[in-house]
Amino acid sequence: MGLFSSLLGNAGAVSKQDLENDYSQLLTENEAIEIGFKLVRDTFIFTNKRLILVDKQGLTGRKVEYFSVGYKSISRFNVETAGSFDLEAELKIWISSEQQPSITKKFNKSVNVYDVQKVLAQHVLG
Repeated sequence: MGLFSSLLGNAGAVSKQDLENDYSQLLTENEAIEIGFKLVRDTFIFTNKRLILVDKQGLTGRKVEYFSVGYKSISRFNVETAGSFDLEAELKIWISSEQQPSITKKFNKSVNVYDVQKVLAQHVLG
């Protein structure tokens, strides 16, 4: 993932091994990481049971918030691919009956947003 893309807030894919090394303590029994993405300091992880958003806060990033969303709480989602002149693709997730998307993330062009859509569809649609 390029530094310029990171500074713009676009996410890039992270290896499953790196995610497991950093976040295995968050997983429940029989829970496995499927795919994950990293912004400059924040990470979001799709497991076989839920979506985990890791938000590093403050100047040092020592304070961390872990936001967990069960797939059954996701009422809908939207994936927008990058165009010829766009720098990023975008993911929007609505939780329960919210009118506005609860989660919005941007991906750099190195991420195949169809993979993201596939993981979400498998879990949300059953």
